[in-house]
Amino acid sequence: MEMEERHRYKEVGRHITALIDSAALLPGERLPSLRALSRQLRVSIATVTQAYLELEKTGIVEARPRSGYYVRQALRRLPRPESVPRPQLEPIAGNRSRLIQTVLGAVGSSDLLPLGVTGAAPELLPGKLLAKLMAAECRGAPEAAIGYEQIAGHIELRRQIALYLLGSGIAARPEEIIVTTGAMEALYIAIRALTRPGDTVLIQSPTYYCFLQLLESCGLRAVEIPSHPRTGVHPDDLRQALKRFDIRACLLAPNFNNPDGSLTCEEARAEIMAILEEEEVPLIEDDVYGDVHFGPRRPGTLKARDRRGLVLYCNSFSKTIAPGFRVGYLLPGRFFPKALEIKSTTNVTSATPTQRALAAYLRQGHFERHLRRLRQTMEAQMRTLQLHLGCHFPAGTRVTQPEGGGALWVELPPGVDGVEYFYRARAEGIGVVPGSVFSTQDRFGNYVRLSCNGLWNEDLARGVETLGRIAAEMA
Repeated sequence: MEMEERHRYKEVGRHITALIDSAALLPGERLPSLRALSRQLRVSIATVTQAYLELEKTGIVEARPRSGYYVRQALRRLPRPESVPRPQLEPIAGNRSRLIQTVLGAVGSSDLLPLGVTGAAPELLPGKLLAKLMAAECRGAPEAAIGYEQIAGHIELRRQIALYLLGSGIAARPEEIIVTTGAMEALYIAIRALTRPGDTVLIQSPTYYCFLQLLESCGLRAVEIPSHPRTGVHPDDLRQALKRFDIRACLLAPNFNNPDGSLTCEEARAEIMAILEEEEVPLIEDDVYGDVHFGPRRPGTLKARDRRGLVLYCNSFSKTIAPGFRVGYLLPGRFFPKALEIKSTTNVTSATPTQRALAAYLRQGHFERHLRRLRQTMEAQMRTLQLHLGCHFPAGTRVTQPEGGGALWVELPPGVDGVEYFYRARAEGIGVVPGSVFSTQDRFGNYVRLSCNGLWNEDLARGVETLGRIAAEMA
């Protein structure tokens, strides 16, 4: 294995973390010597030394005088959640808004340690470059930069999105794309295009709590089908729900569902699309984490399998480039005319300067290079967080091992109430998200969602230790 020239010590650190995470290196075992790893990875001894020092700072390894570096003895690998609480198969109106608002206020607070925030932290994003590109766009075409764009969005941005989507297997023309103010507006437009108040929408469970808020605000009911933390939605559950209820639309996240990180396999995707086509039920596909995969290849999309225009595909740049730009996009398929009409009645068009800056960023080829670095960093952060959970959380704790995305779904020991845990963590200055906000039903009471969106540091390590102590006290 030969390291790339840039960030070599980070590559070495990821290599060692992966060995620990896969149990190739066990707690208490000695790491390869500086000289041996230097030869194996074809890097300098100084690079290996720097990597080991960084790992020591994270608490994963420890140095022993005149002996070398060892995997920290206290490290243990937590098991994955095995059983999934099955929801009641019945339409239920949204009922979580008050708790969700409380959680949103805490998660977004700068006073709390951000262990509940998904998406990448600013230090991992190309803020300076985007600022330069936006300034250049405003200087080069000041009148265009402050004017209204087309309702569907800046045409050059739509061209660049269409080119990028080819990598996901989606063949879309620019005129089939609507630029939105983030993925949530794309989802709102899609929901509005397909439903009326009182209708029923199928969702996977657990699901992102903002989806539940959206359904509640639109006066819709939700039928929940279970999402397994590893394999996502099972086609049989989808088929049963569609046969039993008058479902107007489905809302699914096949790639790294928030919060459980599930990834629906290709065989299941093919069957899901066949069922939807047979029943003529449209699907809203949320793919905001599809680009944040830890494996070598991006997972596919249901939209790429869509031959009848039934899939309304939603994505954004918020999780990968610039959350504050609030730029997303929607491919509404056969529902384009209705979707464009709804877009025109919400905010007419999305902000012009950010659209033009993103178009330049994509056109100049920065996105793929940035994504490679971002994926590597986020994977390393997630693995580090998993290992620290194993150090500090009590017996009976389980945690997912996602292959991408930005969240860990943590099952606390039986009897631990996730909402009380949320309040106790907040009192200690730490933000987490209780599991009960991810369902309309009283489920996931002893679950929480954790994440690590920035570079690992001592504050985060102490925060995880505190969370483990709280869990042990409540167990």
